Amino acid sequence: MDVIDPLPDHPAPDNPQGKLVLLRHGETEWSRTGRHTGLTDIPLTARGEELARGAGELVRGYDFGLVLTSPLERARRTAELAGLDAEVDPMLLEWDYGGYEGRTTREIRAELGYDWTAFTHGVIRGDTPGETVEEVAARASRVLPRVLDAMEHGDVALIAHGHFLRILTAVFLRQAPRFAAMITLDAGSVSVLGYYREQPAILAWNHGPALPLAPSES
Repeated sequence: MDVIDPLPDHPAPDNPQGKLVLLRHGETEWSRTGRHTGLTDIPLTARGEELARGAGELVRGYDFGLVLTSPLERARRTAELAGLDAEVDPMLLEWDYGGYEGRTTREIRAELGYDWTAFTHGVIRGDTPGETVEEVAARASRVLPRVLDAMEHGDVALIAHGHFLRILTAVFLRQAPRFAAMITLDAGSVSVLGYYREQPAILAWNHGPALPLAPSES
């Protein structure tokens, strides 16, 4: 599987001073019950709002020069409750699950008769066309040039969705998009990417509001 270069036209900066902070939105009823939630606009639960506030406490020490959010309510509300003044970027939408929208992995596997996963087997057309993992990675690659430029001057925050942020991380790390299947993100979690000795790196991963997360030093 080919690696998608986030900056195909010019090299990535060496050791930019800023960090890339990823916030997965807080819990929704569908995320709580394991239903694939792509483009459906589901609000946060009360627990999800609590997680969003906690995420805000975790990122309080960062100096954000750029904050972007998915246009979906669960992400925008998370940004608001976290105390972040975010610009909406439609490229940060979640994976379009097509005909598997709103369904659980268990339901899909029972119907298909094998151990289906979105990363391995993809999705089918439904009310929306659906996306391949490579198409989601291509969207992420269109976000990263702006992000990397902003990291030259300060920290950047992206408030978005579990699968999208995992795939964006794979692209940032210059890995194949399906590498994202091997990392997880909990609702309301905070993760940090950056550079270590000129190499893109994970500096902190999947921290919840109950855990401390100070800005990392490279």
